[in-house]
Amino acid sequence: MISVVQTNKAYYPVIGGIETIVTTLAEGLNASPEIDVRVLVCSGGRVVKSKNEIVRGVKVKYLPTLGKIASLPISPTFFEAMRRTHADILHIHEPFPLADLALTLQPSVWKNFRRVVVSWHSDIVRQKWVLSAYAPLLHRFLKKADRIIVATPNHIDTSDFLCHYRQKCEVIPYGVDLDWVRDRSSRSNLVQQYKEQFGSPLILFVGRLVYYKGIDFLIKALKPIKNAHLLVVGSGPLHSELEGIIRSQGLDDRASIIPHVSSENLHALYEASDVFVLPSIEPSEAFGIVQVEAMACGKPVISTNLPTGVTFVNQHGLTGITVPPRDIQALTSAIEMLIKNPELRSMYGLAAERRALREFTSKAMVEKTLSLYKNIL
Repeated sequence: MISVVQTNKAYYPVIGGIETIVTTLAEGLNASPEIDVRVLVCSGGRVVKSKNEIVRGVKVKYLPTLGKIASLPISPTFFEAMRRTHADILHIHEPFPLADLALTLQPSVWKNFRRVVVSWHSDIVRQKWVLSAYAPLLHRFLKKADRIIVATPNHIDTSDFLCHYRQKCEVIPYGVDLDWVRDRSSRSNLVQQYKEQFGSPLILFVGRLVYYKGIDFLIKALKPIKNAHLLVVGSGPLHSELEGIIRSQGLDDRASIIPHVSSENLHALYEASDVFVLPSIEPSEAFGIVQVEAMACGKPVISTNLPTGVTFVNQHGLTGITVPPRDIQALTSAIEMLIKNPELRSMYGLAAERRALREFTSKAMVEKTLSLYKNIL
């Protein structure tokens, strides 16, 4: 049996793109009789004691966290926890400087693991000021890592770091649990309720209310579009600011923000929508898992042509439309094109559904990761 330790800044019940992938991967690996998987993460919020829990069958250790600096959890016991941890494979999800530093500043910790695997989700984008001091340490770490997993080839081409380690990179697309897509009859009443509540055409956004998602541009793009409703599903620090933009644009009756909802309700909202939009403006949006979920429901996607994996998922002219980041007029035009052309919407939606169910399932991601583990051992 192969022992694996996955480590990341956070884990379920924290909700985010990387956390979703780590949770999906850990649960999928845990279901394999060939793998003994554990998860080592920082606690969400301020927590002074460590906790060992079984989360949906997975062994998770939550370490004390005193707060954050530049999105990095301050967890004084993380270094000690790494010294005490042993496994065949240590799988680190980046960006997570605490894990890099624990190995780079404690060389003896490398001996605790037969192999070290890195999943590179994104370069550090917003906190550029830390890179001058941190970059040399990160390069030292990446030179010693045995394999680097990326979700798309774009991750390698656009990274300031990975271009130096292309020979040890392997593409394994993110996978999502899409089994729920096949059981639509159970949500039919809920879907109908949402259609009656928000009307049609319904434009949907799902994600955290943070700067790089570009939600303010999407709200402003809605203004010239008549008889359409924008539903923003998510929570985050920009909630009040976005509510203010809706009011200032006079869109109170055509745009709504609701907090994160249950999985059942979210699935129903995907199905009730007509167009899904991901208007992200920064490379922090490295993939856009929500695109996959909307595509699996047969919905065309409008996303931005960031130099990341976003356009690897939503392919312009095949599964939807891509527009330049921060281009309000282009967003408006793309939305109008789809809501006024049901045949185009249907064509993109069918292609999107096929692509999601073929390329981006959790089963495929887990199987490819397990194969990588075996190969490097």
